[in-house]
Amino acid sequence: MINYSWVDVFALGFFILEWTTYAITLEHTKYGRDSLSARMHAYREVWMRRLLEREARIVDTHIMTSLQNGTAWFASTTLIAIGGSLALLRATNEVMPMMQNLPLGFNTTPGMWEIKCFGLILIFVYAFFKFAWSYRLFNYVAILIGAMPLASKRDTPEAEAHVVRTTRMFGAAARHFNRGQRAFFFALGYLGWFVSPWVFLVSTAAVVIVTWRRQFASNAWQAMAPDAEIRVTPRNPAA
Repeated sequence: MINYSWVDVFALGFFILEWTTYAITLEHTKYGRDSLSARMHAYREVWMRRLLEREARIVDTHIMTSLQNGTAWFASTTLIAIGGSLALLRATNEVMPMMQNLPLGFNTTPGMWEIKCFGLILIFVYAFFKFAWSYRLFNYVAILIGAMPLASKRDTPEAEAHVVRTTRMFGAAARHFNRGQRAFFFALGYLGWFVSPWVFLVSTAAVVIVTWRRQFASNAWQAMAPDAEIRVTPRNPAA
């Protein structure tokens, strides 16, 4: 039997709305073009243009390897999370009595618990597809870097087109990685629903606030401000 209230429906709708609104704002609006991710994207093209000027590109390949390894780690972690969610779904009858004994005001039915587990599984499956595709795109970027024209041909139309093509592929890989990581963050907010819909509302709002602050008000965002906005503090000679 599925026993839900209007608060559950409202909390789930709020979760979906916040996730969708945040993603659209970050990726498809003028406001999002000033985010930390957008500021960093500009440096991908800078990197590709400076790579084109170098004959030795060993450092660039090492950086690409680290990016690929990080994406692979997230993809592997997502599979573990999917396995844990499936185990949680299978152990419904064992977990629910434990939750009811905790002083959290836990009140749900086995059917509702299973729906929550299915939702969590879907979030992690979505994240896995994003990380897996991002890993594949980073492989393509590595191939494009390997096919980069020689430094002696950096002023040719072919070289310019290759830089633009590589930058676009690089941006697509990063965009899918960001979406997978965003799913991880919102999965943390989703966990609040296992306690109560009220906790779900609070945890979702907390995730949005934290992720927004990292993109638009963090120290990292300030560090990537345009040169005109940076104020260099003189060093203290006595320090």
